[in-house]
Amino acid sequence: MSIAQTAPVSIQRRSLHDELTERLRGLISTGELPPGEKIPEKQLCERFGVSRTPLREALKVLASEGIVTLRQNRGAVVSALTLSDLEEVFPVMGALEALSGEIACRHITDQEVATIRDLHRRMVAHWRKSELPAYFRLNQRIHEAILEATRNETLKSLYRSLSGRLISARYIANMSAERWAQAVSEHEAIVAALEARNGTKLSKILKAHLASKLETVKDWLEHQGQGHR
Repeated sequence: MSIAQTAPVSIQRRSLHDELTERLRGLISTGELPPGEKIPEKQLCERFGVSRTPLREALKVLASEGIVTLRQNRGAVVSALTLSDLEEVFPVMGALEALSGEIACRHITDQEVATIRDLHRRMVAHWRKSELPAYFRLNQRIHEAILEATRNETLKSLYRSLSGRLISARYIANMSAERWAQAVSEHEAIVAALEARNGTKLSKILKAHLASKLETVKDWLEHQGQGHR
């Protein structure tokens, strides 16, 4: 059998693997699979109609991103959130967010700004209806769009290598009604700075935006009694 004949099978397998990885990431980011919980492999296989092999391949990817923890002979668990981890990662992510805003303003097109403005409008509509999962998905797309606008592959790689470790934390940070409203206001300022191509201002807003999330998550962890170091 030639390479040309076997290529479609390989691509199909990769597509399934990627799809499972994204679906699992989504379950974790929205809290359906909360931090510290064991991954129910059998139930997930039944839910998605797959065997354990591709599911475990997807779990390995998420483990490499720090989103799940693989335990020998005991399955996988969603990585727990600890204050020490968050206090270490959030400042680095804040610096990367700030840099992405500064660079994006140099390269972003009018069309990209218009797309982000539309994403923001739709996100606000979900906020008004208290639809957190839908809000969160659009929120993430806005941050990803700003990152893409940098045209900087090194920055994108560094950002994505760390963002998975904060995926649950970002979601939790929007749980409080007061914090949620504040986040929406900050996003309005983010879009306005993008439209003005004010990289210095956007850099400061994005850094402060992530710092306020850290404080909210720390408060939540301490209230839940999970703030162990």
